[in-house]
Amino acid sequence: MSISIAIVEDEKNYNNALKKVIDYQDDMKVVAQFFNGKDTIQNLQDISPDVVMMDIQLQDMLGIEIIEKLRKGLPETQFIMCTSFEDDDKVFNSLKAGAMGYLVKGESMDKILSSIRDVYNGGAPMSFSIARKVLSHFERKLSEIKGFDELTEREKEVLELLSQGLLYKEIADKKFISIDTVKKHVGNIYRKLHVNNKVEAINKFSHFKN
Repeated sequence: MSISIAIVEDEKNYNNALKKVIDYQDDMKVVAQFFNGKDTIQNLQDISPDVVMMDIQLQDMLGIEIIEKLRKGLPETQFIMCTSFEDDDKVFNSLKAGAMGYLVKGESMDKILSSIRDVYNGGAPMSFSIARKVLSHFERKLSEIKGFDELTEREKEVLELLSQGLLYKEIADKKFISIDTVKKHVGNIYRKLHVNNKVEAINKFSHFKN
């Protein structure tokens, strides 16, 4: 049984080139081509292909928006995002929206074809540069969490009060400690969280609480 594929790409030459190469394969077939987001949203659900090659930036909307709108109605369909730019936010928003693969345009056709087969079989294919971004993102998140875990209970209390907008003197009075001790705690908080000022520390604290 061949893998059914829909291509969502507003650059017609690239869309048609993909179709030509895919249809040449024995194990896959293009069942639909879309050149804008509006037509995709209106018709993709009826077609329900196995795999969608989704341009991340169409002229009328983002590919991420299309996935968010259609994901629930297409539980068996796997989305591979195709992009010209390696924008961190777009990468992670696409993955959060439900894309299972992420390719940079310009990949070899062999890589694109193997990615279609890979995602169809339950894999999560990514361009090498994208995979590195994802890996470094999670490594950074892990180090941030580790930094928060290193705070003492008193440092967490001081940070909580800082986030409520209290001044050093107010914190000192509330905790029955000197202002110098508060400053020492704050210095330790900055060092452990790898931040340079109060705003950065509070932002990280809010992130951990959520």
